[in-house]
Amino acid sequence: MTKRRQVLTVLSAVAIAPYAAFAQKVRMVRRVGVLHAYFPGDGNVEEFRKGLHDLGYRNGENLKLEFRWAEGKPERLRALADDLVRSNVELIFTASTPGALAAKGATTTIPIVFVAVGDPVEAGVVSSLARPGGNITGFTHLSVGLVTKTLELIKELIPHLRQVAVLAPISNPTTALKLARIQSGAKALGEKTEIVEIRTGADYEPAFERIRRLKPTALMALLGVLSTTHKKEIAEFAIRNRLPTIFEQREFVEAGGLLSYGTNFPAMYRHAATHVDKILKGAKPSDLPVEQPTEFELVINMKTAKALGITIPQSILVRADRLIE
Repeated sequence: MTKRRQVLTVLSAVAIAPYAAFAQKVRMVRRVGVLHAYFPGDGNVEEFRKGLHDLGYRNGENLKLEFRWAEGKPERLRALADDLVRSNVELIFTASTPGALAAKGATTTIPIVFVAVGDPVEAGVVSSLARPGGNITGFTHLSVGLVTKTLELIKELIPHLRQVAVLAPISNPTTALKLARIQSGAKALGEKTEIVEIRTGADYEPAFERIRRLKPTALMALLGVLSTTHKKEIAEFAIRNRLPTIFEQREFVEAGGLLSYGTNFPAMYRHAATHVDKILKGAKPSDLPVEQPTEFELVINMKTAKALGITIPQSILVRADRLIE
């Protein structure tokens, strides 16, 4: 090669290098859709962001998150999922059974990672936990299997328990599964249950009035988009009526509820970033088993207990993961 040709070759390489680097940087920006039933600023979604950050993803640099919020209206989820599909995201991250079903119904090709699905097999989200199949995988919070444990906690908290009112967001596909477990578990414990169904936000006031008439010993509010959206109203109603409450998620206790037992949701959202990372690096969702929770937490609001005139038994206090004073 002549000296002149060598110089031209070097100059060409120098000229091309910035464009190649730019093209590579553009290719490295990954587009992830976030389909969520609640409102912008949700704390658990922030935990998901932190999980991605810990794995080296920086929103606005090598990651672009496309958010779609249903704002407490699960009926909007399918249209929002369709919109994400049209926006050509590489992956959809979603939460709740309605969210997972909406995303699954919207696409059979874009990978989906879900969290907070109570029983993904029974709800029809995946074929099995070990082999989810298709384009979807994620994390279950085992809420269906935990409801009998919550009943036992109510009995331990209130030995003279005679009747539990169950506030049930019936539009959530896992609610029916939970109710079957609750009714059989209550029967085994010698308790009575009264199911109070909730279908829309407008049902809460009539439901509260019905519970007032029933005069139950305790109130159990099942997890769902509607109940989470109205968690503060539920807690305030219970305190006004001196009614002990038990929930499946600590956010309800932080809003003023008495006690919760269930999966550590922030930890689950944060850990979900690992599945997203694996899929963006080439893994197939069908090859990633649905993970079950390893962290459960018992949270007690001591301020609410005092307002209700309830003394928390030492046997429960020593097992608490967090006390809200």
